[in-house]
Amino acid sequence: MDYPFPASIGGIPLSGRLILGPMAGITSLPYREFMRPFGISLAVTEMISDCGLLYGNQRTKEYFRSSGEDHPLAVQLFGFSLENSLQAVDVLEKESSYEFLDLNFGCPVPKVTKTGAGSSWLRREKELEEYVSAIVRRSRKPVTAKIRLGWDEASINVEEVCRILERSGVSLVTVHARTRAQGYSGHADFHRIEGLGHRLSIPLCTSGDVRDARGSMEAMALTGASFLMLARYGVGDPLLAKELSSALEGREERFPRSLGEQAGFALDYLERMVSYLGERGALGILRGVLPKFFRSFPGDRRIRRAFVETARDVSSMREILLSLKEDNCH
Repeated sequence: MDYPFPASIGGIPLSGRLILGPMAGITSLPYREFMRPFGISLAVTEMISDCGLLYGNQRTKEYFRSSGEDHPLAVQLFGFSLENSLQAVDVLEKESSYEFLDLNFGCPVPKVTKTGAGSSWLRREKELEEYVSAIVRRSRKPVTAKIRLGWDEASINVEEVCRILERSGVSLVTVHARTRAQGYSGHADFHRIEGLGHRLSIPLCTSGDVRDARGSMEAMALTGASFLMLARYGVGDPLLAKELSSALEGREERFPRSLGEQAGFALDYLERMVSYLGERGALGILRGVLPKFFRSFPGDRRIRRAFVETARDVSSMREILLSLKEDNCH
């Protein structure tokens, strides 16, 4: 497959075309570090509130915490006020290490959109251009943006918004091919952005329903995208990232999943999370994420129930995973 643009964003070369997308409560530093060896070329933090940065909120600062293994990195910012967002950019540049500043115009969650942030920007095109242009001028790092098809079916304006972002100086635009009204339901409709990547002077990244290599490559070919963003379907399935990375390089590879190997991956993730957050801080997240490593395996309901009902602490979670790993080896 030929891509309209080289594997670079804003003049910064990348090792590949697979981007790890932002997910609230998931894409913390240990998750990003865990996923990178599977073919991730750029990772995006979970979205960070400009107000949280300005208030000096310590939890907000944890979102952009990074490490030597965690690069290239895009820090994702959201807000509704240009004044606040410009100040937040200054805070990020002073306190964080990253390669790209990503602006969130796609979050559909009501508590975000009711403030005027996230995908509510899609309804204010003139203000959007002023907002993005000012941030691009302020930022010392290349600016990227993530959007949706539109607010709802009656207001699909993805092409117009992409043109605004292009004029405003962003270096890449990611389109989640659903409307705000859809949230994460239904299906991503890539036909709505057919050929869009060929009509833009900046690279396009596709997002939504990235669940297998073949379908994702078809979506990229249809849209003329240069990059692919992996999010929900990669949680608990790191080998999917490996398959997508191979496909983006022109190789069709399938990596069979085994229960023992998945348990090993889950143990690696667990130890990273505990090292980062401590046992108490990691427990709730692990209880939600670890069962996802065993989706579609025989007995997955039993495994999920074990994590939810009997794993009362990290030690018992570790025992479950070690048992799954050892049983599969015999």
